Amino acid sequence: MRLKSVIAFLTFFAAAFPVLAATAVAPREVDIPEGAITLRAQLFKPDGDGPFPTVIALHGCGGLAGRTEPVLPRYRDWAEQLLKDGKAVLLPDSFGSRGLGPQCRTKERKVSARRERVKDIAAARQWLMQQKWVAHNRISLIGWAHGASALLWAVRPQLWWRGREPDFRSAIAFYPDCRISAGLGWSARVPTLLLIGAKDDVSSPPACRQMIDGARGRSALARIVVFPGAYHDFDRANLPVHAIAGSADAALPEHGHLGSDPAARADSQKLVAEWLAR
Repeated sequence: MRLKSVIAFLTFFAAAFPVLAATAVAPREVDIPEGAITLRAQLFKPDGDGPFPTVIALHGCGGLAGRTEPVLPRYRDWAEQLLKDGKAVLLPDSFGSRGLGPQCRTKERKVSARRERVKDIAAARQWLMQQKWVAHNRISLIGWAHGASALLWAVRPQLWWRGREPDFRSAIAFYPDCRISAGLGWSARVPTLLLIGAKDDVSSPPACRQMIDGARGRSALARIVVFPGAYHDFDRANLPVHAIAGSADAALPEHGHLGSDPAARADSQKLVAEWLAR
């Protein structure tokens, strides 16, 4: 009788609620030509013909994929949020496409935010410009840590040839390393939002503020939001704050603290939606 009751309950539950796994959105892998390599990327696209606003999303130093999944939960979470808002999301795999693992250890790093990853951004954008379902004048950038640092290089005025095609609509950088850019007189040609925690001891909030303040008067709109009490990776879900010094995990930065901040996470979600709606 007990087994029959369980079966009856499961039958009722399945009829009343669609299978939860079916609600998960499966990305599609696409190949993007880029010189001597093929840049692999994961695409989250709304149903229909579009044209859709599209976001190029740039992973951090730990890479895009997990051991059993093409997109780590932290990036899938953001991609699914943007997808619900009617946007397509393209996530280039800068490391896996080159046969490399995480690039968090400075001495072992083979992919530069300033060079290879900027080329990846250009290749991803060129591929999107060839897709009929893309709103070509509404392609934006979002990046985390190493990917955010690449974004800062990609939006500099020196890297654009005017008159070719519509430029990026906007850009959002989560906790980049601003120390080099701050010393080089950084500015942006597209509206750029920088989000960072006040207690981020992996990146440098003071350097990021200096970089943004120094761009005023000679840049497109550039804004920084510093979340009090938040650490690096504050937008990740359910990650207790913890120190990472001495960790053997090559997918983690070499020092500092990581951890979620629910208030900063919620605020950043609102800010991202508002910035991309501009």
